[in-house]
Amino acid sequence: MELTWHGHSTWHVTVGDTDLLIDPFFDNPKTEKGPDDFDPDYLLLTHAHQDHIAHAGEFTDATVVATPEVCGYVEAEMGLEDHIGGMGMNLGGTVECGDAFVTMHRSDHTNGANTGYEYDLGMPAGFVIADTKPTQVADEESTSFYHAGDTALMPEMRDIIGPYLEPDAAALPVGDHFTMGPWQAAVAADWLNVDHAFPMHYDTFPPIEIDTDEFVDEVKATGGSAEVHVLDGDESFTLE
Repeated sequence: MELTWHGHSTWHVTVGDTDLLIDPFFDNPKTEKGPDDFDPDYLLLTHAHQDHIAHAGEFTDATVVATPEVCGYVEAEMGLEDHIGGMGMNLGGTVECGDAFVTMHRSDHTNGANTGYEYDLGMPAGFVIADTKPTQVADEESTSFYHAGDTALMPEMRDIIGPYLEPDAAALPVGDHFTMGPWQAAVAADWLNVDHAFPMHYDTFPPIEIDTDEFVDEVKATGGSAEVHVLDGDESFTLE
């Protein structure tokens, strides 16, 4: 599984022959890429804030994976209704996306859209992406990546996502102000019991500018086993 961070919460994940793009927002200072550089099979959207769906309308050949409310919104408001068969799913569900299995879980955040219409956009989400279908029987050969979306620290990380979905790696928001900051994200990495932790959702706007060394230090302070990888924008990591 190859993971590439394109700044903010935008990730490109390759599982086998399947390409997934998460939360496309290329107007951030960490990336030199744009929508034309990608041709994903699946477009995963955690919620409908503009810094997560800004460029969703550019991907007319991809299948949207999001809650039914967000699927309906991007199809109606971003001109995708004739191009994308939205894969509306919901919290707790797992869907097969080519060579990947995508499980949706809640995140603790808000959701909304600034349009002339009122939309019920449902609960924000995060995704666990795996190369095998999750079951109660642990699979030592399985590889999985958790994109937490925009979230605060929440007990589901400790009680459900970590012990049952068993991600090997997690991308966690660390910018504070709009999401959890370094210390809460460090506790999340510990609760999830991941081997690899990646900070995201930072340095895009002044309120979320941080020193990522704080996250490194906080992870060490938990006494957990996660190794922190502070990726440069457009840098990849191979998860095995």
